[in-house]
Amino acid sequence: MTDKAPGNPWRQTHMGYWLAQASLRFDARVLALMAANDGMPLALAHLAARGHLTAAHVHITRHLALEGSRLTELAARAGVSKQAMGKLVDQCEAWDLVRRQNDPRDARACLVVFTPAGLSWLQAFKEAVAQAQTELQEAVGYEVATVMALGLEAYAA
Repeated sequence: MTDKAPGNPWRQTHMGYWLAQASLRFDARVLALMAANDGMPLALAHLAARGHLTAAHVHITRHLALEGSRLTELAARAGVSKQAMGKLVDQCEAWDLVRRQNDPRDARACLVVFTPAGLSWLQAFKEAVAQAQTELQEAVGYEVATVMALGLEAYAA
């Protein structure tokens, strides 16, 4: 089996394919940088270095509000089901990235919030994203990276 489908090269040459490939590469680089970050909690760095933390875990980092988010809000922002996000939050809770606490606005609901270790993870994520963006700019050129960012922002809006 080959990487390219014979007679159907369009399946691996359209914009969506390249966006997905670029996203996978970017997220993998961010996780690798996070694993090497001295400010990241050691247990999380080891999980990242061994490939146990994935782009799915980055969804929490990207979408969890600093003041906390309800599970349904978090799932909606990440574009996944409430059940899938619940499993991800359970895993992140076991790793001390996040915890659940009562929602002061509604006693029936709970908020997912970052733990102190989760806030360290968030800082490592910020630094890794900045480094990965710099590397992308160096790889394709500042002008091309700027056009990519503007185009993707416009397309996503």
